[in-house]
Amino acid sequence: MLISVYCSSAPSIEQKYLDLAFDVGTAIALAKADLVWGAGQVSMMGAVAKGARAEGAKTFGVIPEKLTSVEFVDNECTELFLVSDMRTRKAKLEELSDAFIVLPGGIGTLEEFFEIWVGRYLGFHNKPIAVCDPYGAFTKLQESLEHLTEIRMMKSGQSELVKWCTDIPSAIEACYL
Repeated sequence: MLISVYCSSAPSIEQKYLDLAFDVGTAIALAKADLVWGAGQVSMMGAVAKGARAEGAKTFGVIPEKLTSVEFVDNECTELFLVSDMRTRKAKLEELSDAFIVLPGGIGTLEEFFEIWVGRYLGFHNKPIAVCDPYGAFTKLQESLEHLTEIRMMKSGQSELVKWCTDIPSAIEACYL
């Protein structure tokens, strides 16, 4: 089982988010899965990989060559895939992964989340997607999406394709559904 994690690479975030990422990496390993992620060693990206490796998981990183000095490549990964651009990165993450966990993050994380969600809705894949948000970073986003459903801008069945979780065990469990 390979679980992809989308999360922040922002350098100055609260410690609780770094701890969350580390704990998600640990939980992935304890679930006998391996990690697929953006190959960065900073911020939440680095923490999730460290957590996974701390419990013996393999880590598979995917990063565009242009970002190797921005996100600072994690050279401890089991296997590193250098790709040409972000579109290729997202495609490789999807190809390698059996499930996806979305942690708090910015526009890059959201872009990855929405693309993988739309891909599932359109039938390009049938892989589980979980949002793990114990601190409410995405509460307003979730409310906005519920509003779009209420006013029928989102189609029937779209919301059910993502499992919104407030704890790590629920997110890991959602990857196996």
